[in-house]
Amino acid sequence: YSHTWQISEPNEFDIMLVMPVSRLQLDECDDTGAYYYLTFKRNPKEKHLSKFLDEDGKLSAFKMLQALKEIIKQEVKNIENVKVTVKRKKAGSPAITLQIKNPPAEISVDIILTLEVQQSWPPSTQDGLKIEQWLGRKVRGDFRNKSLYLVAKQNKNEKVLRGNTWRLSFSHIEKAMLNNHGSSKTCCESDGPKCCRKGCLKLLKYLLEQLKMTHTKKLEKFCSYHVKTAFFHSCVMWPNDADWHSGDLDHCFQKYLRYFMDCLQRSHLPHFFIPQYNLLSLENKVSSNFLLELINKEWNNGFPIFQE
Repeated sequence: YSHTWQISEPNEFDIMLVMPVSRLQLDECDDTGAYYYLTFKRNPKEKHLSKFLDEDGKLSAFKMLQALKEIIKQEVKNIENVKVTVKRKKAGSPAITLQIKNPPAEISVDIILTLEVQQSWPPSTQDGLKIEQWLGRKVRGDFRNKSLYLVAKQNKNEKVLRGNTWRLSFSHIEKAMLNNHGSSKTCCESDGPKCCRKGCLKLLKYLLEQLKMTHTKKLEKFCSYHVKTAFFHSCVMWPNDADWHSGDLDHCFQKYLRYFMDCLQRSHLPHFFIPQYNLLSLENKVSSNFLLELINKEWNNGFPIFQE
């Protein structure tokens, strides 16, 4: 779905490679409530995964990613007509990235190893997903009954990086919320009233992308997930379709941007599903202030970045 949400020509795509797994034991590995060690319950059905356990019996994300990468490398050799290469892995990234060179454009595809577990969400998610006033209590219940997704993601706060941590992922729920974003069922349907929620998200994503291109190093801690998280919080703060009238794009964007700037100011942006997990920790205060400064400058000059 990502390509329908980019303001400029899309050139980056995500594909989740989902592996269903029976019940797992989840043990938090820090106080974020987002990162876990995974072990199998007694006599798992997935005997074939036992070769990916580390010496403590934990499922090793590192070992599984290595194996997947080898399979992909072999498969890529069989692709004809298009030049496909497997990029070097970014430290701590859960993705294996393919670079596809095919005129007129070059695209990159992130393949993300994801485990799907049919079990209830962990306690850290209990007070998250506060969408009752926006999408309704029933929708929240339906979402929370969906499978749990875990991606192979290194927790950088670990004392010793062993590559055996997994992070909760809610991209399947986020996708559903983006597609059905109205408080009324007909919002943005062909014959229904239109809102500007998508427009606002696109604008702020684009703003951050452009600023990152100019200040790559100083803004490396920021990604579109910060923007998306602030967007979901904004949808909860202003839950009605009338708050996002299609003719009020300017006003709505500024309201949403002001909230995002407030988060930067306070170094506090709670994960939408795991409220105890702050995505803007105080140790990144310097880069938060720098981004805030850049946005203020844009705002005071009438956003020249959108005219370029």
